[in-house]
Amino acid sequence: MFSYVWPLGLVVVSNVFYQICAKSVPEKMNPFASLTITYLVGAVASVILYFALNKGGNLIQEYQKTNWAPFVLGFVIVGLEVGYIYAFKAGWPVSVAQIVQSVVLAVILIFVGYLLYKESITWNKIVGILVCLAGLGLINMK
Repeated sequence: MFSYVWPLGLVVVSNVFYQICAKSVPEKMNPFASLTITYLVGAVASVILYFALNKGGNLIQEYQKTNWAPFVLGFVIVGLEVGYIYAFKAGWPVSVAQIVQSVVLAVILIFVGYLLYKESITWNKIVGILVCLAGLGLINMK
């Protein structure tokens, strides 16, 4: 059970700190300058964790296994990061921005799962979409 739950726990805890950090980027700092620091720290942390968790690992051999995904993921992550930073600079509340993004993403991913990965669209998912959309409406009511 723990091996099933801990990764999502890590995502949740990391996402809380991510939102706090993205909201705390200095107003006058260019988001891309901020991201250069972010990714340098991330790269160093990744190298350290790779070697700490893979005793005798060979990073060059790992790089030889790559495909297109890590390269595109790099661009996608920049889009996510800078999108949140600009959203917060534009005045989105940290509590609302994440929820709106998550609801829209959840709805889109149901269809992505169906189209790309042959996942089924069940009545539970359809009702879930409706509940998400209703929640989105409620959150944005003034």
